[in-house]
Amino acid sequence: MRILLLGNTGQVGWELNRTLLTLGELVALDYPQINMADPTNIRDTVQELKPQVIVNATAYTNVDKAEEEPELAEAINGVGPGILAEEARKIGAALIHYSTDYVFDGTKGQPYTEEDIPNPINQYGLTKLHGEQAVQAVSGAFIIFRTSWVYSMRRPCFVTKVLEWAKTQQVLRIVDDQISSPTWARMLAEATAQILAQGWLDPCQYIAEKSGIYHLAGRGFCSRYEWAEAILEQDTERQKAKKLIPVKSHEFSTLAERPCFTALEVKKIESGFGIVCQNWKKQLSFLFMDRENINK
Repeated sequence: MRILLLGNTGQVGWELNRTLLTLGELVALDYPQINMADPTNIRDTVQELKPQVIVNATAYTNVDKAEEEPELAEAINGVGPGILAEEARKIGAALIHYSTDYVFDGTKGQPYTEEDIPNPINQYGLTKLHGEQAVQAVSGAFIIFRTSWVYSMRRPCFVTKVLEWAKTQQVLRIVDDQISSPTWARMLAEATAQILAQGWLDPCQYIAEKSGIYHLAGRGFCSRYEWAEAILEQDTERQKAKKLIPVKSHEFSTLAERPCFTALEVKKIESGFGIVCQNWKKQLSFLFMDRENINK
């Protein structure tokens, strides 16, 4: 299997770079080798390498800055994935693309399914929705994985921020009115590799038969406050923090509005591919076990 991985230095991309190596020939690129804001560069790259599978882990992920740079966010998140889908169809390749819980407005009050209608409330979510729609419009062999609250120890994220805050602050103020499903980047990568392995003999045909949107995230949900509690419970390093205080989102000034409740229901992917989405707390414990092994 010839795989083209785009965005191999990001949280998910770094893990994908490891898991996809076992499936065959892997070419992994990131900016500036691949510029998702440059349609010509995208087309030339795909046509030159002619992979059987394209895994797109690139994204414009700065939620607040997307409010100031909507054109760039749209080019990377909205237009680029559609171009990848077009080129993949031309060469008979399958496309794996990652999207976000932020395509929803957070007002449902219970976990979102793939059948729920998106209604993003910020530019980041809007551009990611446009990317989903662009891929679907091509009608090629594709899978879109919607995920949420992705974390790892290798790039700045909520987990690393909480650990840093805990080293320097005695009191941490964490919002308790934003709720979703924390997801370990390694789980995303391993699930992706497992699914591709199922279609190893003819990945394009296999993905064509399974084409669609699937929610892939940690099972269950929590608030950011509850997540921070769990992070500090797992952390065995010295902490200065002695107290967590729950606060509301409006007490923090941000350029982009955040949806309140965007937990994702994962039954479809579990039944469709036999994937087990472990509980978000269990995934978090695995992250810290992995860190301890690395530090030994």
